[in-house]
Amino acid sequence: MLLLFHAGIFFLTSSSAQVSLQIDPAFSTNMVLQRNKPITVWGKGNPGTSVSVSFHGDKITGKIKTDSTWLLVLKSQPANGSPATLLVTAGIDSVTVQNILVGDVWLCIGQSNMEWPLINEQFFSEEKSERAPPNLRIYNPVYAGKNIYAKPYTDSVLASLNTTRFYQGCWEECDSNSRKNMSAVSYYFGKEIITRTGVPVGLINLSIGGAPLETFIDIRALQQNKQFATKVTGNWLKNNSIPVWVRDRGEQNVGALPNVISDEMGKNHAYKPGFAYASGIHPRINLPICGIICYQGESNAQEMARVEEYGRLTALMVQDYRNKWKNPSLPFYFVQLSSIDTTSYKSQLWPEFRNEQRKMLAYIPRTGMAVTSDIGALNDVHPTNKREVGKRLARWALLNEYKQKQIVSGPLPTVAKYTAGKVIIQFQYVGSSLKTNNNDPVAGFSIPDSKIKSAKIAGSKVILTVDHKTKPKLVYYSWQPYATGNLINSEGLPASTFKISIR
Repeated sequence: MLLLFHAGIFFLTSSSAQVSLQIDPAFSTNMVLQRNKPITVWGKGNPGTSVSVSFHGDKITGKIKTDSTWLLVLKSQPANGSPATLLVTAGIDSVTVQNILVGDVWLCIGQSNMEWPLINEQFFSEEKSERAPPNLRIYNPVYAGKNIYAKPYTDSVLASLNTTRFYQGCWEECDSNSRKNMSAVSYYFGKEIITRTGVPVGLINLSIGGAPLETFIDIRALQQNKQFATKVTGNWLKNNSIPVWVRDRGEQNVGALPNVISDEMGKNHAYKPGFAYASGIHPRINLPICGIICYQGESNAQEMARVEEYGRLTALMVQDYRNKWKNPSLPFYFVQLSSIDTTSYKSQLWPEFRNEQRKMLAYIPRTGMAVTSDIGALNDVHPTNKREVGKRLARWALLNEYKQKQIVSGPLPTVAKYTAGKVIIQFQYVGSSLKTNNNDPVAGFSIPDSKIKSAKIAGSKVILTVDHKTKPKLVYYSWQPYATGNLINSEGLPASTFKISIR
């Protein structure tokens, strides 16, 4: 099959006209390199020339290959908040990348709720009065078509619909100005990590407003999967296995335009399967990362077929990332969709979708979920409290990557049993005890064809007294687009939406 998207590579090049020594654009001033992992550096130059790379006292030398490429691997470095310079030399030529920190690099993907800028976040007025977190660095590129919605793209946007130009930006130090437009979720996540550990953090934000999960997955992974190969078969704008809303927006942006870069899957677009992966993730695979945080799902939650496949589609993506980075335990922490009323948004399937996300925890290892149904917005798909979202994601990382003991999640059900007219639901992530967020009796549970006479909390259990004369089959919690349950743990974290069988 043909390589898609007309992929290519840009390189940083030295000023010398005699020798074209180049380092890959994944390296730039202000970046963070992953601690405790070998550091791979690569680029281009004159074949046969000796090339050397030095960083933090380590130096390695090799030869530029006949195809003009070179790749060298430096030894791993511990976390270091003192800025350092990476130097590449070949003959009389040299390239430097300055102000580099060594710490933990997190990839941030998703759609508009991950993209949502700090300046529009609920607590920005408080945050802007505080000093920016020290040693937080951000790669927050602008993508082609950003903030262009239901209308055709301009010629300038079309010119950037290729994998080398789609994301445009550079690493920045986080300061009072640069943080305004960075992802609020990732900002608060990174701030919490730095505050609690002191380790420098680099955030690579590749989120795209409205993007389906498919764009973040390598097309080869989709092609090789029997369930999902249809997603990369034929013109994606006519492909019924791609979310309808996604295809409609693609048609509005590029459908009628003649001069759009295309291949056998059709016209390039941010939502095209594999496009964000090819543009932003694949070029960085040689650089280790600490983990991934993801806030995505709204675009995959409007049709039952897309809802039902979402968990397995996510599992495919995560496994492919782990294979590509050669790290089988690469952490993946994600945000469960929040709450919204159906009168202003097509969210009828959100309870089902949230439950599918919850179920992912059982079959995708090294994952964690931030429940956010308690901070949703009734009439807006973009809840503005991103501070709590970032902090809830950070709980998982602080426990698993930084070994800081804490409760990482709101209550999650482990089993429901029926005995003598009662359904007893056992929970994990309880803390000292279950409770409610308003001191009212516990609410939000339902059982089909059965009336719940009473509901009470007993430590790590909820006991429902029902009028069923035989064992009911299922128990639901917060099964509404705008969740109404009030169950929390001792840390104040909300219970997840769920539907589970009763034993």
